[in-house]
Amino acid sequence: MLSDSEHWKEVKERASRENSWFIPEFIDLSVKNIATAFLQNEALTQWAENYKLQTIPPPARNHMPKKIGIVMAGNIPLVGFHDMLCVFITGHKALIKASSKDEVLIKHLVNVMATWNEEVTELISFSEMLKGCDAYIATGSNNSAGYFEYYFGKYPHIIRRNRTSVAILSGNESDEELSRLADDVYLYFGLGCRNVTKLHVPEGYDFVPLLNIFKKYNYLADHHKYKNNYDYNLAIHILNKKFYMSNESLLLIEDPSFFPPISQLNYEFYTDTEQLISTLKGRQELQCIAGNILNPFGQLQKPLLNDYADGVDTMKFLTSL
Repeated sequence: MLSDSEHWKEVKERASRENSWFIPEFIDLSVKNIATAFLQNEALTQWAENYKLQTIPPPARNHMPKKIGIVMAGNIPLVGFHDMLCVFITGHKALIKASSKDEVLIKHLVNVMATWNEEVTELISFSEMLKGCDAYIATGSNNSAGYFEYYFGKYPHIIRRNRTSVAILSGNESDEELSRLADDVYLYFGLGCRNVTKLHVPEGYDFVPLLNIFKKYNYLADHHKYKNNYDYNLAIHILNKKFYMSNESLLLIEDPSFFPPISQLNYEFYTDTEQLISTLKGRQELQCIAGNILNPFGQLQKPLLNDYADGVDTMKFLTSL
């Protein structure tokens, strides 16, 4: 995954062509994060041992493997890799329905694994229909979750819905911290559940330094799909005579919603930090809360092996089957 092989470059280029949201920069970022945070021997060993999985050679086999159906999302490159890795590490068999938006990369990586060890073909396979599975892990929107509940509800399952992340600012952040916050906002065009889509700021907050520092990502406005979203949302706010702020690549709007459209970042004022944190921690639609007293800025898109989506321990679920 970290190589410069021509074949791997061609695969990444094809993935970018088939989904124009997957620009080469973001594909490389996702690949690098997986390779350096997930696929390191020491980290994998410690992770497996936390669930009492034998890691000293020869590794213990799962003598009663289950077939796990995985419905993968396609919002950011290789977003479903962690689920596949969990199933693989626990010795179960994965039957994967890859997203049409992100099937090139994951299928290529599994094919490469199979060339190294043909047993992989028995452990990981792909299908459009996930029938006859013993358990399911499905990720999608709030709308698709209803269908997942209908089809998979009678089986052991993890069903994930829409999630997003927010940031709490004190007003005392350094330029470097605001620059790292820009990463949390802009990476992957803000499409990931770990992307910050709303800011909570103190009364009287000065947005000018933030907007200026966020200009480091203004080049994303050259992307046709992103620019179309920006222009459309800007037109809507102008027509509605709604107050907005902008740095030409992002619209800042005062709005309580956690889920703004692409190219928009919502904000809301607060007065009591402790009360705000308590309220936000109770919101199920939040994946992460960024802020100096919580998760450091700039780290949200660098999850570790035990940073489970929706806070549901996938490994505990799989080892309990």
